[in-house]
Parts: sequence; structure tokens; C-alpha cells
Amino acid sequence: MGFVLSHSGTLEGSSTVDFMNGPRHRPLTALRAVQGVLCILIQILTASMLLVYIGFWTNIVLRLFSIRYSRVATSILFGSWLALWPFLFEKINKTKVIFSGDSVPPKERVLLISNHRTEVDWMYIWDLALRKGSIGHVKYVLKNSLMKIPLFGWAFHAMEFIPVERKWETDERVMRKILSTYKDPRESLWLVVFPEGTDYTEQKCLRCQEYASEHGLPILKNVLLPKSKGFYACVEELRDNLDAVYDITIAYKHRYPTFLDNAFGVDPSEVHIHVRRLSISGVPVSEDEVASWLMGTFSLKDQLLSDFHSEGCFPGEVIEGDLSLEKCLTNFIIVIILTGLCTYLTFFSSIWFKVYVFSVCAYFTSATYLKFQPSPLIS
Repeated sequence: MGFVLSHSGTLEGSSTVDFMNGPRHRPLTALRAVQGVLCILIQILTASMLLVYIGFWTNIVLRLFSIRYSRVATSILFGSWLALWPFLFEKINKTKVIFSGDSVPPKERVLLISNHRTEVDWMYIWDLALRKGSIGHVKYVLKNSLMKIPLFGWAFHAMEFIPVERKWETDERVMRKILSTYKDPRESLWLVVFPEGTDYTEQKCLRCQEYASEHGLPILKNVLLPKSKGFYACVEELRDNLDAVYDITIAYKHRYPTFLDNAFGVDPSEVHIHVRRLSISGVPVSEDEVASWLMGTFSLKDQLLSDFHSEGCFPGEVIEGDLSLEKCLTNFIIVIILTGLCTYLTFFSSIWFKVYVFSVCAYFTSATYLKFQPSPLIS
């Protein structure tokens, strides 16, 4: 049950499809349970070994000599790991990913804005980025609490994601400091912002509708009211260094997935990703105009999702092509071989490798907590 504003100005219930409590696309069998556990273990082991044995050298040592080449090497490393997820989604789980809207060129420098329906929306952006040769260059504005997760928080720090507390008086300085390092036009960039600031729930939507009705704002049913300050900071800092803004709208059939649904392969059956490629020159300059522009964009997004729920698809399907099974398997094999070698060195070789692993983990723990990135020895 959703809520909309009636012509009389009161909030009324509206019938919507229940995508959270509907039947699963596939049952959770014993085989899928084993697959899910193996998937999680493989992702954790590969991430930890690649980060400790290779990520330290690409992100820390190489950065002492060149930030640009450090980022190139780090993007190749983490791109190979992130590519395991689309392989899982599309080739192992057989989730169908359908793209619509504008067909976008590869390797642009772009700012992406997306709705945030579930805890895994951000992962499906990798499916598009992989097809465009940019998966290692995706960066997110994300909650600072996620940086505190052991291992994955270290990886987010190494990939230079932007952590925010959702308190603008403290977030602005952090955001602008990191954004100022993204301006090299020779570096690929996919900077992803979720202007809603949190994932969608019916309760949050109702609060947003009540606020909107009190302040004369659009009443949105399928998205939350967007917050514009972070988006405005991104546009203001990077306007001269971006090729475009991608307006991404993500929808699911027939049930909104969780992380474990993805890992165990029970949901979703289909992911629909609609892309609007917008010229950066079309985004206003002043903060108030940017806020109005963003609100209008999310109003269009809200209508697009309403049409999706009634029609079952987004308009203007485009052919992005299937992921190459050969390339996915080759990448998987290379990652597994490297992980196996690093695991052997850690547990079955010299004690000095254990000392090395402990030292690197201690460094990443402190660097992530202090938000520290080394500067080049020579400018």
C-alpha cells in the first residue's frame, strides 16, 4: 500500500504491487544454499588476498610516485574483482539484465544519479560499467559506516569512495577535498550519487509525502525526495571535467532483492536499468536551480517507475549485448589462481608473509579510519 496526495490535498492510500513480500523467483534449495555460502567465501577470500598482496602496492607504494598510474593499476585490480559480481548475477544466477533509454558510449567521465530501491542497487550499476569498460573506475558516495566494515571498508578506501555522515556541515569539506582530486581528464570516472540518501521503504516514502505536502513539493510514490547538496557539490567541482550526467532508474521483477537473495541466486528474475544521458551543460549553475532541476528529474523518474509497474518494462529497450562467457571465465580463473597463490603464501610459507599480511591489515585499518591517502614524493 502506497500513499498519494488527493485533489483535496489529503494523503490517500493507493494500491501498488507488493514487490517485497511476493514469491521468490526460485526456491532456496540445498544446492543454492551451498552456492551462496561458496559465493560469499570466494568473494571475501579473493578481496582480502588481492587487496593485501597487490592492492597495497598499487594503492600505496605506486601512489608515492604517481597518483595517476596508481589509480590506473588499482582500477585494473579492483575491476577484475568487481567483474566477478556481474558474472555471478548474469551467468551463474541467470538474472536477466535489460537496458533501455539512451545507449551510452564507453569510457566517458560521468556523474551518475540513481534511485535507491534496495541494498543492492549499486551492485547492478557494475553490469553497465563492465559493458562500457569502466567497472574499475566506478566510485560511490556512500555512508561512512560502510567504511568501518573490515576488509570491504579498506577496499572502498583504496578505490577512493567518498564517505559521508549525512551531516552537511561535516560532509562538505570531506566531499570537496576528495572531489578536487577527481579532475584529471586523463582518468576515467563514473561517480555514482544516490540523491535520496537512503534506500526506499514505504515508511520513509510516507514521511517524504507528508513533508512534500506541507512545503508545496511534488508528491512522489516510487522514490524519496532527493537531497541536492551533495549532487550540487559534485556538479560544481567537476562541471568542467565531465562528459555527461547519467540519470539511472533501476527496477526489478518480481521481487526486490536483498544481498543474500543475490548470493543464493533466488532473486531477482529481471533487473531493468533505464539510462538517460544528459549534457552537463543542461544542468543549472546556481544551487537553487540545481535543487529544482534535481526535483524535476526525480519527478520524471517517479513517473517512469509508475509506468514500469503497470507496463512491466521501461520504454526504449536498447541492445547492450550479453557479457562474454569466455572473458568472464578467464577473469574468474586468473583471480582464483592469484588468490590461491596468495593464500598459500599466507598460511603455508614463511612466517614473514604472515608478518607482512598483519602489517598491511594494520595499515589499511588506520588509513581508512583516518581517511589518509599518501601524497607523491615528487609533485
